[in-house]
Amino acid sequence: MSSEPYYGPDYGLLLRQDPEMAEVLLAELERLRGGLQLIASENFASPAVLAALGSVLTDKYAEGYPGRRYYSGCEVVDRAERLAIDRARRLFGAEHVNVQPHSGTSANLAAYAALLRPGDVVLAMALPHGGHLTHGSRVNFSGRWFDVVAYGVRRDTETIDYDEVRDLALRHRPKMIICGATSYPRTIDFAAFRGIADEVGAWLLADVAHTVGLMAGGAVPSAVPYADVVTFTTHKALRGPRGGGIMCTEELAARIDRAVFPFTQGGPLMNAVAAKAVAFGEALRPEFADYTRRVVENARVLADALAAEGMRPVSGGTDNHLALVDLRGIAPSGAVAEQRCADAGITLNRNAIPYDPEPPTVTSGVRVGTPCVTTQGMGTEEMKEIASLVARTVRAPDAVGEVRERVRELATAYPAYPS
Repeated sequence: MSSEPYYGPDYGLLLRQDPEMAEVLLAELERLRGGLQLIASENFASPAVLAALGSVLTDKYAEGYPGRRYYSGCEVVDRAERLAIDRARRLFGAEHVNVQPHSGTSANLAAYAALLRPGDVVLAMALPHGGHLTHGSRVNFSGRWFDVVAYGVRRDTETIDYDEVRDLALRHRPKMIICGATSYPRTIDFAAFRGIADEVGAWLLADVAHTVGLMAGGAVPSAVPYADVVTFTTHKALRGPRGGGIMCTEELAARIDRAVFPFTQGGPLMNAVAAKAVAFGEALRPEFADYTRRVVENARVLADALAAEGMRPVSGGTDNHLALVDLRGIAPSGAVAEQRCADAGITLNRNAIPYDPEPPTVTSGVRVGTPCVTTQGMGTEEMKEIASLVARTVRAPDAVGEVRERVRELATAYPAYPS
């Protein structure tokens, strides 16, 4: 175990008071520093974000909104929330922002609550084609409480079939249409979705949990000018704390706020709200735009390099931070490839591909993302090498030891949370 101090606030105090938990934190830092993190939905929050997250603001109950709280003593945390709101509005050009949702799922629950009643028809992307659990999965509230009609991607292009989306909307007349995905590597045409929603009189919800950071940096088109409601997370490419948020038009502001509190949540996590404000402030800086550009560039190079290794990227490549890779003919399954890579110190996740013949626990593909390795300072040459390491590991499990050694060298050269 490394003898270096933990990268975060007050580690020495934790070490003295609870050495068991201190060792857990140190072990996680060791894991991050010893491997390559290619999970598309993860990133490394900055030291400033971690400082706000581990602050005394966690102690304050602040049910309600700035200036309208149900507890006294909120004058300081009001400043934190106003900062978060103001920075998010500037960053995204949004009319209204709610920064209280605890997660992306909490944000989506509030959006449903604000716009729909149980039993209403919703049109959303199918989970096996890249959608999210909260877009209508039968094991989730969205699939149990609402009548969800699913659209998918074309078999030939593996991209969204906008003609199908329109046909389904005209046939089923949904109250709300959802665009956004968790494993879709191509640009979503928000203008096309807006046109379809207007044609059938539906609300348009854009769930941009994955791409909101790239939108903040201008690396991909923004959903804000087109959607009635935009839900997002703060811990992926945005590089903030784990949490969620909602942007909407001024017309819907009161409905969204009431749906978050008091309908779906109680007191907000004020330390997380403060950490969100820090992340929004960081994203307003010019260097963040450069970071998002490099995330996308790295993803494209990684996808192309994997293709050169015989690992086919779904849809032929990527326009954002992730690539979805079809492993049929290369590995027994996505689950096997995930485990082989984990043994080599490469963390990625198995993922269904469109029209996948395997069940979700097995899959025929993996998903790889570049937010973490880009935060560490890696560039296109490292992406080419990472593709080679992934391909070698997936194809030849007996090479795991050699690959792991090279992974350690890369991780040491570009450390997570450098001392």
